[in-house]
Amino acid sequence: MADILTVLSERHPDKIAVIDDRADGTLTQWTFEELELRSNKLAHMLVAFDLEPQSRVLWCGQNSAQLVAFANACRKVAVTAVPMNYRLSAEEAAYIVDDSDAIVVFADAPFAKLFAEIGDQIPQVREVVIFDGPALPGQHEAEALTALSPQTPPESAVAGTIEHTMIYTSGTTGRPKGAVRKGRDDGVTEQMLKVFGSVAEDVYLTTGPIYHSGPGGFLNICQALGNTVVLQYKFDAEHWLRLVDNYRVTCTFAAPTPIRLVTQLPDSVLRRYDTSSMRRMIANAAPWSYTLKKAYLERFPEDSLFEVYGSTELGVNTILEPHDQLRKPGSCGKPSPGVDLELIDEDGNEVTTPNTPGEIYIRSKSVFTTYHKAQDKYDEDTRGDFHTVGDIAYFDSEGYYYICDRKTDMIISGGVNIYPAEIEAALEQHPDILDVAVFGIPSEQWGENVHAVIKVDPGVWLEDSDVQSFARKHLAGYKVPRSIDFVDEIPRTGSGKILKRTLRAPYWRNQHKNV
Repeated sequence: MADILTVLSERHPDKIAVIDDRADGTLTQWTFEELELRSNKLAHMLVAFDLEPQSRVLWCGQNSAQLVAFANACRKVAVTAVPMNYRLSAEEAAYIVDDSDAIVVFADAPFAKLFAEIGDQIPQVREVVIFDGPALPGQHEAEALTALSPQTPPESAVAGTIEHTMIYTSGTTGRPKGAVRKGRDDGVTEQMLKVFGSVAEDVYLTTGPIYHSGPGGFLNICQALGNTVVLQYKFDAEHWLRLVDNYRVTCTFAAPTPIRLVTQLPDSVLRRYDTSSMRRMIANAAPWSYTLKKAYLERFPEDSLFEVYGSTELGVNTILEPHDQLRKPGSCGKPSPGVDLELIDEDGNEVTTPNTPGEIYIRSKSVFTTYHKAQDKYDEDTRGDFHTVGDIAYFDSEGYYYICDRKTDMIISGGVNIYPAEIEAALEQHPDILDVAVFGIPSEQWGENVHAVIKVDPGVWLEDSDVQSFARKHLAGYKVPRSIDFVDEIPRTGSGKILKRTLRAPYWRNQHKNV
C-alpha cells in the first residue's frame, strides 16, 4: 500500500492541499503534488539523520504549512512524530522533550531560542532543525538541509507502514503523559465520518493549535480524505471569519473559547462575512454551554453544530447531532459508531439505570495503546478491554450521556459527591457570566466547600448573592457556591480546558491533603 499523500498527489496533483493564510498578509498555498514533494524532501532529511523506526521526533510551532509537511514526512519514514505545545515554559518544554526520548527537534524559528535555552537539559537530542527563519549556534536550518534533497519518496519508506503517534495529555490534573497509539482503527473513523456527512470536497479550517489531538487529529483525517486544509497561524476572531468567507470553509473543530470570541463580535463585524458554507462545526475539547450553542446557532447554519466527547487517549466516544443540540442541553450525545461505553459505579458494578453517575469506560479500536513510561497508570485505568480517563457521566431515559465531571475534580462535601461541571453549566446560563470554574476548597466542617471563580461581562457588577440566588433556581442548595471570586480571566490550556489545579493550589497549599 502506497503512502496516502503519495496517492493523493497522483490522483489530484493540482488540487490545493494546504492554505497558510496569515493575518499579516503572508500567504502560502501548496497543491497535493507540492505538499508531496516538500514532504519527501523533509523525509530524506530524516533518513540522513539515521533514525531507527519509531524513533521519536518532536515538532514545535504555531499552525503552518511546514508542520503539515513535516508530519507527513515522519509517517513516510516510520518515525513517531510528537507534537509539543509551543506555549510551554522552558521548564515544561524540557520535561516533554526529555520524557518523550526525542532524538530530533523540528521547530519554527520563533522557538529557536527556547531550544537553545534548554539544550543542556535534553542531551539525547542529536539535531535541532529550525524552519522559516534563522537557526542559532548548534542548530540547523531546514532550508539548507533540504536544498539538495530528492523530491521522490525515500527508498527507506515502508509501503503501508502503520503509523505510530504520541501526543501529550493536557496536564490538567498533573504532569502531562505521552499517549501512544499504534495501528489502524479498523473503520471506526470511517463510521464516524458518515455521521458527520464528510465528503472529499470539504474545506477544513484549523480552529486552535494543531499540536492538540483534536484540531490536529481532524486535520489528518480531512487531509486523508483529500480535503483542502486552511491553517490559521494564530487565532483572531475576525480573521477566522475572513478565512471562512474567503475559502468557503465547510468544517472545523473547536473548543468553546474561540467560538465565544467570534459570537461576541459586534453585529456590524459579523455581517461583513458570509458563513453559510459551514456544514459541520464540531464542538469539543471542553463542554460548550447552552448559552454559547444558542449564540452560535443564531449566526451559523442551524444544522451545522455537532458536539463530540472524547480525549487524547480514547478518541471520539460520543456524538450529539444537530437536531439534539437545544433539545438535550448538557448532553454529549450517544456512543459514536464502533464505540462501546460502560459506566462503572464506586463498587465496581456496571450502571444500568438512568440518571445514576458512574465512571466512563470505553472499548474501541481507536483507543490508545499505552502511556509512554507509565504502563502502571495505563494498567490502573484498564478494566478488561475497556479503558478510562476518569470522567464521570450518567445517561437519561433516551440513552443520551451527560458528563458530570472528571473524577479527580469531584467535590466531596459532608460526604456528598458534587460534580463541578453540573454547577458550571447552570451558572453559564446567567446572561452576564462569560466564563466559570467550580472546584472544592478546604472546610473544617464539611471537608470541602463549593467555590466558584467567575468572569463577567465587561462593565457588569455582580455580587456573590446575585450569583447564589441564580444558582438556587437551577441547583439543589448543597450545590450552590458558598464563596465566589470574580476575575478578569480563567486560566485554560491551549485546548481550552480549565486549569483547575492552578486555581485550587492557593487554597490547598497548607493543607494535609491536596484534593
